[in-house]
Amino acid sequence: MSSAAIRPLANMLPRNLFDAEHDAFRETVRKFYEKEVIPNTQKYELQQHVDRDLWNKAGAMGLLCASMPEQYGGSGVDRLYSMILIEEQAYAMDSSTGFSLHSDIVANYINNFGNEQQKATWLPKMATGEIVTAIAMTEPGTGSDLQAIKTTAQQQGDEYLINGAKTFITNGYLCDLVIVVCKTGDSEKGSANLSLLLVEANRAGFSKGKPLNKIGMKGQDTCELFFDDVRVPKENLLGLEGMGFMMLMKELAWERLIVAIICQAGAEAAFAHTVQYTKQRKAFGKSISAFQNTRFKLAELRSEIDFCRAYLDRCMQLQLEEQLGIDAAAAAKYKISEMFSKVVDECLQLHGGYGYMMEYPIARAYIDNRANRIYAGTNEIMKELIARSL
Repeated sequence: MSSAAIRPLANMLPRNLFDAEHDAFRETVRKFYEKEVIPNTQKYELQQHVDRDLWNKAGAMGLLCASMPEQYGGSGVDRLYSMILIEEQAYAMDSSTGFSLHSDIVANYINNFGNEQQKATWLPKMATGEIVTAIAMTEPGTGSDLQAIKTTAQQQGDEYLINGAKTFITNGYLCDLVIVVCKTGDSEKGSANLSLLLVEANRAGFSKGKPLNKIGMKGQDTCELFFDDVRVPKENLLGLEGMGFMMLMKELAWERLIVAIICQAGAEAAFAHTVQYTKQRKAFGKSISAFQNTRFKLAELRSEIDFCRAYLDRCMQLQLEEQLGIDAAAAAKYKISEMFSKVVDECLQLHGGYGYMMEYPIARAYIDNRANRIYAGTNEIMKELIARSL
């Protein structure tokens, strides 16, 4: 079932976010996934990362860093284009490509906090796919608690000396440039200690582990990064020293909304595949969809999907108006990722034994989905953020 066939079933609520130009862009993105990504899914899962030239192909089609200013190689468009890219990836049921982290997280840090030289040097190369980027926050002993990181960057003359390790880094294996969250200075004031440094992958002392063997999202490039006396010039500091935590907090709301978009579209795709399957699959002389239990279960799932879609689209409107609050983004990430987990579990059940077979899209969705309740801050942390706003 193609992503083109999914969308009429998936988008059950009328949406007024998009215009004709958005729709044309969506068609371009859909064709890219159907031609370049979906046929290679098994290959990417076996090698645990996409082919490097896929990034160049995406760049050539204007699918990378689209929301960046035109002067830096982007198209200068709004984040609805980013939403379309993320949705179409989910409708294609692809978990291999790390484009959104590259284009909508790393690029934003550089564009929002970088100086003119940093933006002119890196953003055009990111837009064409000449370089792949990552951001390194999580450490082997530190997950959601960013203030507890151990990686250090000691200033020595005109350089920083970086030591430490990061793990679970998306795009880490193929990355040419990574933003590293480090502790700088001698301050013991927690968040006042954090800074962001741009580190090129070819610097001495910087090494990468093998792609990590995950239970799902096997085609996505995820690995550990190691920094052993890595020297970078002071010019590689992003923004101001000690302002890292503030910069991270400013971008985390959008990052969490990205996860919500992934989960919403993923739930819609899983539901669409299941509707089609229950109509075609027969038991006791009639289609599964004719049984009351199936009809009621699908009605229940559709209702939950529709309610979450309405909230997500409202959050997206607030994001476009630069009014999206940390609590609203946390609520979207928490609730919609929980909804996706319920939907994909119930949809697999409606597939019966075939739902456990990897050749059926629902099986891949089931195992790929689980990480959404963990990354970008666990759902437990999302509840804490919501509670703080009460």
